Amino acid sequence: MRLRLLKTSIVILGAGLSGCTEGVLVTHGPIGASEKVLLLEALITMLVVVVPVILLALAYFWWFRSTNKRAVYRPDWEYSGRIEFSIWMVPLLIVLFLSAIAWTGAHDLDPYQPIESKQKPLNIQVVSMDWKWLFIYPDLGIASVNELAVPVGVPLNFKLTSATVMNSFFIPSVGGQIYTMAGMQTSLALQVADAGTYEGLSAQFSGDGFSDMHFPVLATDQAGFEAWVAKVKGGGGSLDESGYTRLANAHMTSGIEHFASVDNDIFGYATRQSVASAAVNLEYRSKTAMTKDGIIPGMEH
Repeated sequence: MRLRLLKTSIVILGAGLSGCTEGVLVTHGPIGASEKVLLLEALITMLVVVVPVILLALAYFWWFRSTNKRAVYRPDWEYSGRIEFSIWMVPLLIVLFLSAIAWTGAHDLDPYQPIESKQKPLNIQVVSMDWKWLFIYPDLGIASVNELAVPVGVPLNFKLTSATVMNSFFIPSVGGQIYTMAGMQTSLALQVADAGTYEGLSAQFSGDGFSDMHFPVLATDQAGFEAWVAKVKGGGGSLDESGYTRLANAHMTSGIEHFASVDNDIFGYATRQSVASAAVNLEYRSKTAMTKDGIIPGMEH
């Protein structure tokens, strides 16, 4: 019965894993691949400690069972130099090794470091909103909401900010995760190696619509990307300051939307507007948080 249950569990687990086509362990880009290697290196290194400890604990329980007459009870035993050396030196070496690969990985995978390539990088500006994503292609003069299209093999230079609260931009299969903050700009360098449609999402809880704050990443060859650009430009619609304000003030999830033209420096306008919006929001929250006694809840002490 136990053997049958074990076989059934393995089959179910295998079937579940066979359907996994995305995620940090199924990478489709050089950044994601490097992050996967770093993750596995850390995991294997920690298992060097975890597995022997578990096995030794089980061996200890088995050896000192009540029916084992060879196990010697030593009530006065209190010290072993070999054991002390093992329990201190081995973890110390593990920590030093993990620190070394973490330090190296943090510098090699610096999100601000551009990816070296003979191809010209594609610049994309990202604004996180409540609860949608705005993608601006400044060199192409177009923009989209909740849809990101990129050419395969081309370095992608992202500039990111937030229209409201702090958020986190994440494409698990491609790599990288970086925060977006109101009034600030962050950068992220990525590259997609394989054609396909991948899922991008928000990795930072930001309110009621957080669970719906995801977007498709359409990775195609250069011809497919140019066809997508032509489709967006032929669809009409423009994104100016008033249009951006409309998007930012609509605190709700939305579908895919395209803009055939974009005003110059709309990303800079978004950054400046988020600073003013944050100041107004902070003032509003401060006023509404005041009680009739003039005390902000949680600040009594």
